Amino acid sequence: MRKVFPDHWSFLLGEIPLYSFIILLLTGTFLTFFFKASMLEIPYEGAYAPLRGVTMSEAYASSLEISFNVRGGLLMRQMHHWAALLFIGGMMIHMLRVFFTGAYRKPREINWLIGVALLALSLFEGLTGYSLLDDLLSGAGLRITAGVAQSLPIVGTWLTFFLIGGEYPGDDVIGRFYTIPHPAAARCPAGADHRAHDPGRGCSSTPRCTQGTHQRQRGGAGRSTRPSSQVGRVLHVHLRGHRAAGHPSPRSTRSGCSGPTAPSDIGAGSQPDFYLAFLDGSLRLTPGWEINFLGFTLPMSVILPALAPIGLILAGLALYPFAERWITGDSREHHIAERPRENPHRTAIGMAAITFYGVLWLMASNDVISAYFRLSLNVMIVIGRGLVFVGPALAYYITYRICLGLQRRDAASLGHGVETGVIQRMPTGEYVEVHVPPNEAVEARIRGKEPIPVISPASGVTGETSRRLRRRRPGGGVR
Repeated sequence: MRKVFPDHWSFLLGEIPLYSFIILLLTGTFLTFFFKASMLEIPYEGAYAPLRGVTMSEAYASSLEISFNVRGGLLMRQMHHWAALLFIGGMMIHMLRVFFTGAYRKPREINWLIGVALLALSLFEGLTGYSLLDDLLSGAGLRITAGVAQSLPIVGTWLTFFLIGGEYPGDDVIGRFYTIPHPAAARCPAGADHRAHDPGRGCSSTPRCTQGTHQRQRGGAGRSTRPSSQVGRVLHVHLRGHRAAGHPSPRSTRSGCSGPTAPSDIGAGSQPDFYLAFLDGSLRLTPGWEINFLGFTLPMSVILPALAPIGLILAGLALYPFAERWITGDSREHHIAERPRENPHRTAIGMAAITFYGVLWLMASNDVISAYFRLSLNVMIVIGRGLVFVGPALAYYITYRICLGLQRRDAASLGHGVETGVIQRMPTGEYVEVHVPPNEAVEARIRGKEPIPVISPASGVTGETSRRLRRRRPGGGVR
C-alpha cells in the first residue's frame, strides 16, 4: 500500500500481463478438472450434433464436453484463450515501453534479461497449450513443429521422438505437452519490473526520489488495480461476440479449422495465434533451399525461417543493453526514463525491429489477403520478400528524422515559446502569432534529461584527445 509508483500511465502497462496471468491460473485450474490429456481415439457421442459419430481423440472430445456439458465450461475456455493472448500481448507492449524509454540500462539489466526469458518461456508455453485442443488447427501447427524438429541435423529425429513419442502424430504428444505449461506457469515471476522515473519536476537521477516526487507518486496499489478493470473489459467484449456465435472453440470462427485433427486434412485460411504468426510468415516467404553435406541434408527452407527470426529477435533483445553500453561507453546508473525522441538511434532501431516483425506477421495471412483482394499469391510472396529488407530500413530512416524534428520543436518551444493561436498586428502592419513560455511541467519534461558527462582536459592531454573524449557521450548526437 505504501509502494512508490511512477506517475505516468505507461508504467501501468506491465500490470496488464500480471492480471491476465492471474486469470490464466484460475481458469486453467478449472479446466484441469475436466480435460483429458489423452490421444486415445473414440467415436464422439456428445451434445454437438455436427460431430456425432466422428472419430476423435479423448482430448478433443473432452474439450467439446467442457464447452457443451460443463456448466460455465465454454465461458472458462474462452476466458483462458483470450487471457493468454492478452498476457503475451501485454508482455510485448510492456517490453517496448521499457526499450524505448531506456529503462533496461544499468542497474536494471538483470530485470531486462528476466523479461526476455519470460517472453521466450511464454511463447513456448503458448505453443504447447495451443496444441492441447487437438483440433485441425492445432494439428497443423503441431505438424509444422515436428517438421522443424526433424529438419535439425543429427538430433532432429531424436528430438521429434522425444516430443511426440514416435512418428507424427504419435500417441503421447498431448500428454507430454500437457505437463509443460503448468509447472512453468507456476514458476513464472510476473512482477519483473523496470520502474525508472519519468522526467519532470521533482525527479532526480539518484536511486531515491526527492521528497516531492515521493508524495506525488504515492498510491501504487490504487493505480495498479486500474488495468485489472481494463483487462476485464477487453475479455468481456470478446466473450460477448463468441457467446453469440455459439461455436465450440474460441478460434473456430477465425480459422475455419473446427473438427478433430487429421494428418491428411488442412483447413483453408488457417493461421496460428498472433504471437507465433511471424514464424508462419517467414516460412511462407522463404524459397526452397537445401544443402547436402557429408551425407546430411539440411532443409534450409525450414530451418532458416523457423529459427532465424525468433533467434534474431530474442538474442537482439538480450544483448542490446550490453551492446549499447559498449558502443557509447556509458557505464553510469540511470534512474530517469528517456523520452524516445531523446535517443533517435535507439528509437529507430526499435521501429525497424517492429517493422520486421510486422511484415512477417502480415505475410502469415498472405493467402487470405490475396483471396480477399483478388491478388496473385505469388505476387504477395515477392512483395513480402522485398518488404522484409526494405521495410526496416525505411522505418529506421523515417523514425530517425521524426525524432530529430521533435527535438528541434522542443528547442524552439524553450527558445521562442509555444503558439497561442492569438494573432497580433504590429505597428508596422505585420501580423504575428503571440508566443508564451511553456508551463513549468512541460519545461521540466523537456529539460529533464540526464546530464552528459564532459571530460575536461587534464595535464598531458592534447586538444585532439580532449575532443575525441568529448565525442564519446551517450545518445550519439549533439544535445
